[in-house]
Amino acid sequence: MKAWEFKNYENTIKQRLTTERGTIYGQGRRNIALAYPSTYAVGMASLGYQQVYRILNELPDTVAERAFLPDDEIQSNHILTYESRRSISDFSIIAIAIACEREILGVFKLLKTAGIPILANERTNIHPWIIIGGPLTYANPLPLAAFADVIVMGEAEDLLAPMCNIIFSGISRDQSKQELASKPGFFVPSRHDNLLKNLAIANDSEILPARSVLYSHEAIFGDTTLIEIERGCSRSCGFCVMRRNDSGMRLFSAQRVLDLIQHESKRIGLVGAAVSDHPQLLDIVAPLVARGCQVSLSSLRADRLTTELTKLLVCGGAKTLTVAADGASERIRQQIHKGINAQHLINAAKLACIYKLTRLKCYAMVGLPDESEEDIDELATLANDLATAAGKHTRVVLGISTFVPKLHTPLAKSPFIGESAATMRIKRLRKQLKNKVEIRADSTRWAWVEYILAQGSKQTGLQALDAFNNGGNFRDFKKAFSSYKIP
Repeated sequence: MKAWEFKNYENTIKQRLTTERGTIYGQGRRNIALAYPSTYAVGMASLGYQQVYRILNELPDTVAERAFLPDDEIQSNHILTYESRRSISDFSIIAIAIACEREILGVFKLLKTAGIPILANERTNIHPWIIIGGPLTYANPLPLAAFADVIVMGEAEDLLAPMCNIIFSGISRDQSKQELASKPGFFVPSRHDNLLKNLAIANDSEILPARSVLYSHEAIFGDTTLIEIERGCSRSCGFCVMRRNDSGMRLFSAQRVLDLIQHESKRIGLVGAAVSDHPQLLDIVAPLVARGCQVSLSSLRADRLTTELTKLLVCGGAKTLTVAADGASERIRQQIHKGINAQHLINAAKLACIYKLTRLKCYAMVGLPDESEEDIDELATLANDLATAAGKHTRVVLGISTFVPKLHTPLAKSPFIGESAATMRIKRLRKQLKNKVEIRADSTRWAWVEYILAQGSKQTGLQALDAFNNGGNFRDFKKAFSSYKIP
């Protein structure tokens, strides 16, 4: 690497530090690099990542420093932490947060760039511990088993202190792994044959809810204050991995949420799997809007959208309403237990029209079980009806993804529709909605890669590593997975 390239990388970090708020500069014998396998903008928008950063830095004698993949235009053979600009390879622990299957490539890139063997069995005691956790553990982290020393399963809040106490206790690495393997919530691939059945559930009322501690205008959501108002979900949508959370839906009171939001915060994001199901939602939103805040919700069910809530969000500066149909037709939505019908969605469009919102986003999936072209045609009709109800001032955007069956859901063993069939259904929608509704579709190719990883095993992870080493393009994954058979 040329000297000016490394300097550019460091200068980028230094510049970001001058503009962000909430940076924690700690000191301690127990040093941890908290890495996100994507860029700064993406990682800083992760509330779970910020939650772990806060908790680790509150532990005695512990310092956690952030690290991200360098931006695409920066070439580097190091991964540096932001707080001290040290290589992550110098830390005792590298804790990696991973949200979805496609970020596995980022894990490979992080370790390779840092000069750390990607395979766990090629690392020795001189290398950092590689600890992996995050939302992916709700689905299937087995493809990570060949690369992690420990996988934290489920909610990490209550596991961070015992994990650090064991690893930094002075006993050998083998002894530490054995002790972690004996405790709930820790999957140690070298000690366990299979994943843990139960996920960890956080119970510490002082730690919860998760909330922002860091603010940067370069994050995807800008300098928005993110805060959980609930965790989990009480509904039973057939495709959703949140069903695996045995604690159901845990609510945080309106007063608790309002007390934790700093008074100077002007942009607030209320986060949770089922935010609009919170019985005190209006009691949270109304005072924030009265304070002059712009409030957004991470999830909004169309059947929970009311005139009062819409008016509050608009008064708070909202320009977009986002809802989800998920299933293409009424029949499919009933089969997956979505609980949303066409009239709910049309009512949302009417509210968008009444309050002159700029956009109405509606998300749907193609490729759900038993779906036919008639169901796709029904989705096109619904999208047209939404555009009519929204009026000329509100643009309707239809976000389309390809259904990927996930483990631990009722639809886990459903077939994947296939790249070609999914593409044809999206084309069918585009043809019927041309110049009427904007369609934004995710890649059907990478949905197939996600499907293989979502259903896969330790061996699947090794095949993904082969694809990465050969270039990481779709054709490399196609070749690497050519012999894979879904169990």
